[in-house]
Amino acid sequence: MLRKTARERRQYLHARMQQLQEAQLHEKRSALKRAIQNDSQNLRKDIRDDEKLNADLKFDESAELQDMDDEYRTLGEKEPKVLITTSRDPSTKLSQFAKEFRLLIPNSQRINRGNHVVADIAGACRSSEISDLILLHETRGKPDALVISHFPYGPTVSFTLHNVTLRHDIPNVGNVSEAYPNLIVENLSSKLGRRTSNVLKALFPASPPSTSPRVITFNNEEDYISFRNHVYVRTSGKEVELAEVGPRFDLRLYEIKLGTIEMGDADVEWRLRPYQRHKKGVMAVE
Repeated sequence: MLRKTARERRQYLHARMQQLQEAQLHEKRSALKRAIQNDSQNLRKDIRDDEKLNADLKFDESAELQDMDDEYRTLGEKEPKVLITTSRDPSTKLSQFAKEFRLLIPNSQRINRGNHVVADIAGACRSSEISDLILLHETRGKPDALVISHFPYGPTVSFTLHNVTLRHDIPNVGNVSEAYPNLIVENLSSKLGRRTSNVLKALFPASPPSTSPRVITFNNEEDYISFRNHVYVRTSGKEVELAEVGPRFDLRLYEIKLGTIEMGDADVEWRLRPYQRHKKGVMAVE
């Protein structure tokens, strides 16, 4: 079983590496075409000096690139099965947060971590055909990290948690609903943003009923993704009244790894580097 999983993983990584190389080549060809059409001299040196790229340009034909998010190619074809757990010896607040998180996601189940190691949990997820594992962490009783691992091949995406507010801390909180939610995703339009959006959307069923009274919002502002959970009631005519039912929190993307959670040697696709100079808003703008 372990050999089969390792072999399938190697085959997947090989196919993905080929896709990445094709995407990089496509990007270079597009930049070269734009420079020729606009008679522009502002061209990267590595593209300008690539003799093979310039020679092959006349044979180039525009073609649709394959979907880079190959792990989520079946998104929407079947309902996800999500497993939620915590770090070891969770505090009362983290345990309560995990319980409330279970209510957020339909078809999810929560287990107590106990003394189970991550490799055992990952093996159980594979044998039970779990689609995603969510692991919640804390520091000194304060929930501060969330890890989502997609099965069977990854990726594993880590977020930091900020401004976590549980249901009982929200004034005039409404009754919780476990109906399939309608999803609203805002300002995640860059390649990294779309990648993150797919990771989050894959946790929820793809086709909620049109009568579902529940709305979940992921709103990105300056690379912080605000999560809100509401239910709505039609009062009269076209008027709608919203009620927040919680919990609420903000997510910040920290890392994307190409393997599942137990693969310590998996390649890092993207990692936040806060002490390097880079443009703001990488989740919203290319």
